[in-house]
Amino acid sequence: MSGNDSRLQAICDITNREPRPATPPGKLEELWAADVFSLSKMQQSLPKSIFKSLKKTIESGETLDVSIADIVAVAMKDWAIAKGALYYAHVFYPLTNATAEKHDGFISVQGDGSVISEFAGKVLVQGEPDGSSFPNGGIRSTFEARGYTAWDVTSPAYVMETDNGLTLCIPTVFVSWTGEALDKKTPLLRSIAAMNKAATRVLKLFGHQEVAPVNSSCGAEQEYFLVDANFAAHRPDLLLSGRTLFGKPAAKGQQFDDHYFGAIPERVQVFMQEVEERMYRLGIPAKTRHNEVAPGQFELAPFFEAANVASDHQQLTMTILRHTAKKHGFLCLLHEKPFAGINGSGKHVNWSVGNATQGNLLDPGDTPHSNAQFLIFCGAVIRGAHKYGSLLRAVVATASNDHRLGANEAPPAIISVYLGSQLEDIFEQIRQGAITGSKSKGIMNLGVDTLPLFPKDAGDRNRTSPFAFTGNRFEFRAVGSGQSVSGPLVALNTVLADSLDWMANKLEAQLSQGAELTAAIQIVLKEVMDDHGAVVFGGNGYSEEWHKLAAERGLPNLPTTADALPVLEQDNIKDLFAKTGVLSPVELASRFEIYAEQYILSIEVEAKLVISMAKTIIYPTAVRYLSELAHTIAGLKDIGIDLEKATAEKVAALTKSMMETVSSLETALAKHDFASVDEHMQYSGKTIRPLMDKIREYGDALEGEIADDLWPLPTYQEMLFIK
Repeated sequence: MSGNDSRLQAICDITNREPRPATPPGKLEELWAADVFSLSKMQQSLPKSIFKSLKKTIESGETLDVSIADIVAVAMKDWAIAKGALYYAHVFYPLTNATAEKHDGFISVQGDGSVISEFAGKVLVQGEPDGSSFPNGGIRSTFEARGYTAWDVTSPAYVMETDNGLTLCIPTVFVSWTGEALDKKTPLLRSIAAMNKAATRVLKLFGHQEVAPVNSSCGAEQEYFLVDANFAAHRPDLLLSGRTLFGKPAAKGQQFDDHYFGAIPERVQVFMQEVEERMYRLGIPAKTRHNEVAPGQFELAPFFEAANVASDHQQLTMTILRHTAKKHGFLCLLHEKPFAGINGSGKHVNWSVGNATQGNLLDPGDTPHSNAQFLIFCGAVIRGAHKYGSLLRAVVATASNDHRLGANEAPPAIISVYLGSQLEDIFEQIRQGAITGSKSKGIMNLGVDTLPLFPKDAGDRNRTSPFAFTGNRFEFRAVGSGQSVSGPLVALNTVLADSLDWMANKLEAQLSQGAELTAAIQIVLKEVMDDHGAVVFGGNGYSEEWHKLAAERGLPNLPTTADALPVLEQDNIKDLFAKTGVLSPVELASRFEIYAEQYILSIEVEAKLVISMAKTIIYPTAVRYLSELAHTIAGLKDIGIDLEKATAEKVAALTKSMMETVSSLETALAKHDFASVDEHMQYSGKTIRPLMDKIREYGDALEGEIADDLWPLPTYQEMLFIK
């Protein structure tokens, strides 16, 4: 049987696929939050006093009155059952970047053998999944199994529909019996509280008497690849690791820039439409869709939401993308670098802070030089990004994101802040001691009478910056496509809280000495720029010159996860999280252990896959091809035709080198005597991964030499271009 029969069958199945009909979209007003137990639905189904109490908790952060839980639970159950749900689930976010849920039925058996639907308040408020079977970094022993989920009233419950039915889903936190956070949500809620407390201090110094709770907002752009499931089924690497561990680049990739913002393939557009409909029903504000840079790559971007809700919605978005892709015959790849040699995928986190009384606190307005409140908050971000830049690098550190960061497609591993020419000029004026004004935005005149004049921004955008100001928010571009956004949001909120507290202390000291508020602000901001202005950079972050300049400025360059994660063990990071109350030393240490283990295990899984694919797929194919070549060359020689042997010799040499390196990798994987986790991570990154890369180099070279009718793995050309 020919080696590529499975490839040919996959191509045949794809090209002869009956197109999935596009369902006409319903009215947005009817779709929106149809499956969410929203405030409006609560108001309709709850007594006025109960609703008022619950709304205060949701909107003002007041302590939940647990005495109302029974009434809320009944209303929530009745709403869900009316939609067809028979089960409920406490949904939580363990330290895996994935979503977890435990399903229970509403069924309650009565003494006479009959059953009723029941959902008590105590069950709504608290659940108990196994606390030892999720990553805990040593917080819990295997025999210590108790863990708790607790209702997060600030994030709405919803009904999740699958082909198997509907389930009432209740967002929760997840903690151990001893009280430590075992999840992503608990530290996020704590970081919001810390940031709110510090921001309120600063706002009151500006004379604001009414200060609503300050929250961060998030709009997370999601990049992803779609590969036909027929191809993916024949790629063990895609199925188990989420990326191709072998694969010769296609003759055409993204070099013509013709895919970016191009016409969306019809089959993909039908998929996108269903994704968006499901998102709208769950109250997730999907706003933008388009082709990304690489062939087969796409992007979905939502509108801004409160950080906690946005984080939950981002987890739901990844789930919806994966599940809907299956229905349309795709595999959705959220790995940061599923295909070598072309653009990787990120998840740009657009982050800002604000409240109901003062609005967006990172909006500079038309005259930012005179907007002292904005300058203080922006200055706090600058200080935080410089003082804790290594932490911002650590929270985006994963084995998969290492493939993306630092390449000429993604931000460098050096954390810097891009402000744009207008703000950079203002903060330079502050450094010099006096603010004289702002650069104007200007008017764009395209030189054609029929085209309108329109205002242009005061500064350009910088796609090479890992942390860039983009008008009224900062865009954290280093976040990986498969990551939870909670970790980056926790870090951003916490470093901002620390900087705002520092600024409040400085301002209060100046004011107590008789300084006017304006003068005190100028003094504090000048100190920020003198001590932390090195992090501001508006040039090309991809350039070698920047790497040299960053070193001169003292900015850390942490190219790999093995280099970045040990930051979590530093005393200044422990102090930061402890004094803000976001993570205890035990909780922080557990996260280092968990993320380090995930890094090591990710590389080990990939290494084992490389060995398996090289030995059981590529090597037999190469030997089969050599056998055919040898037989053909010998047969032709018998009739006087002397065929060149260079191809056979090259294939033989590549095969020999590949298998020798496989043997070296097997030996390297057998090593287990490491003095520390740090040493093990460095070994994984600097010994295991280079051997994998070398085997791939030989395997990809063989793909370019072996007859196509023998090659068994779906190729880059097929996976990226056949939809």
